[in-house]
Amino acid sequence: MDETGSRTFAWSRQLADVHATLRARLRDLRDGSGDDGDLLTHCLGFCSALTIHHEGEDGGLFAELVRARPDLAATVAALREDHRLIADIVGAVRDLAAESAEATADRRAAIRRELDGLAAIMESHFRYEERAIGAALGDGVEDTGWSRPVFGLRR
Repeated sequence: MDETGSRTFAWSRQLADVHATLRARLRDLRDGSGDDGDLLTHCLGFCSALTIHHEGEDGGLFAELVRARPDLAATVAALREDHRLIADIVGAVRDLAAESAEATADRRAAIRRELDGLAAIMESHFRYEERAIGAALGDGVEDTGWSRPVFGLRR
């Protein structure tokens, strides 16, 4: 495998690994959504990790990807739109989690529904992103510092 092929494979694998870590963190958050004070702490950690990852993509990776592969501009626009939608849901989850210690059964159910919706949208988004841009990551995409926020999350 040449250098570009190795880098493409490595970046594609790192993207999939970060997505797997975010899925696991959300699964842990959903599994513990009945716990009182813990939900807010876990939610803030998860929401922060997801936000940093998406901001790294939006602020660096996607710009470099479109520079190297202009044919992916529409794909990148769709991924950025997903990020805006996910950010709105993350905001709602944060708001609900902030009241979790005093939440009624109805509010806990609302938290669970938001987490379920977030999980479904994230799964669709991650799969699309991995398919749509994974193979293109080594096509002249330069790391201008974007890799740290995008790949910085570890299991």
